[in-house]
Amino acid sequence: MILKTSQRILICPLEWGLGHAGRMIPLARKLQKMNNEIFIGAGREHLALFRQELPGAVLIEFKGFKPGYSGILPQYLILLFKLPVLVYHIIAEHYRLKSMIREHNIDIVISDNRFGLWRHGIKTVYISHLHRIPFPRKLRWLEPVGIIIHGFFIRKYSLCFIPDVPGRINLSGRLSHGLKLHPNTRFIGILSRFAGPAESGRREAMLTGKRVVLILSGPEPQRRILRQKVTDIFKDSDMQLVILEGKPGDNHDAVVSDNICSYCHLPAPEFRKVLLESDYIISRSGYSTIMELASLNRSALLIPTPGQTEQEYLAEHLSEMGWFAIVSQRHLGKGLILPRNKDLHAESIIDESSRLLEDALVDLLDQQEKDA
Repeated sequence: MILKTSQRILICPLEWGLGHAGRMIPLARKLQKMNNEIFIGAGREHLALFRQELPGAVLIEFKGFKPGYSGILPQYLILLFKLPVLVYHIIAEHYRLKSMIREHNIDIVISDNRFGLWRHGIKTVYISHLHRIPFPRKLRWLEPVGIIIHGFFIRKYSLCFIPDVPGRINLSGRLSHGLKLHPNTRFIGILSRFAGPAESGRREAMLTGKRVVLILSGPEPQRRILRQKVTDIFKDSDMQLVILEGKPGDNHDAVVSDNICSYCHLPAPEFRKVLLESDYIISRSGYSTIMELASLNRSALLIPTPGQTEQEYLAEHLSEMGWFAIVSQRHLGKGLILPRNKDLHAESIIDESSRLLEDALVDLLDQQEKDA
């Protein structure tokens, strides 16, 4: 659907991993098709991905807060220690937004989990599936505090979009369901870059035989640790290991060594093709990765990033649903039994997601036209 008036829309993903940028791509594409001008505000790594996947968008360097990660401490402790820095970034990006709106004549701002990008007098949208921040079992009594704090920021925005479907069968579980949500909140379905026919053309660089695909994502040093562990398991085996490094840039060529083939980055159509042709998939349990796998109706072995309680919960939730298998990183080693790829029977989620996103964006743009 194309509305009468073109809007200038600024989209700003969180800087805590490429998944936050990746899930904004289908939303931005949909808005482009509705005859709107898209501006992307992000750090350089995210902008490299948008440059490849979203031609026609105006790219603006707009760094966000990066918490850093540890190979020892759990993530919630790192965030606690860096809380003053986070507060500073929230205030700084809030005031930077004012000048960006004025400079680029922005009509609508869409923020993926960035707390400071609301503004009175302009329509702002906050996107998050994490309405309940999971804590370790012994600290679960703190979850209501997190819900209250998160709700405080959500109410600053005109609207809040949850990238999931309502109802009993869903991906985010108790992170977005079973809560009293603010009236400005609505579900928009899962967001995935993988739509349309897959392109061919990478097959000659790949290796034959049973194929295991490892999707790398998330922070160092955990990314490097996972890569090494999985490589040690499959080197010198009769299976082929394809590593998708998730590092956007200009180099899309395969690097082949014995039975291991790695790519720094693949455009979405080729990424999709590799996943669909795989026999087994191994990945972190980041929410964006899960949405993309579900959109392809593919299962995987999920390995949560150590210390990230959100990923640990999501892996357990989806394992209990029977959709994905789970193993902890410390238990990775020779003798690993891979669950074979299977259909998730997620067609209802996929179909409903397309309708929910279309309806949400049409309502957003329609309301903007009425308010203008």
